[in-house]
Amino acid sequence: VEDEKVRIVAGVEKALSASIHAGKLAGFVAAQVGGKGGGRPDMAQAGGTRVENLDQALASVEEWVREKIQ
Repeated sequence: VEDEKVRIVAGVEKALSASIHAGKLAGFVAAQVGGKGGGRPDMAQAGGTRVENLDQALASVEEWVREKIQ
């Protein structure tokens, strides 16, 4: 968080990027903090303005990843 804005960077090992797309992960988290994001399968950036939702958004990442690798 910087200047009341959320900045998100997602990185995924290239070997896993077919299952876990960094751009989709960044977008998933960004949507929860009132923003947008995207990028390559292995590296992505996003941002948002709802700082108060950040903890919950980050907590949701583990389940999102589990769903993608099953």
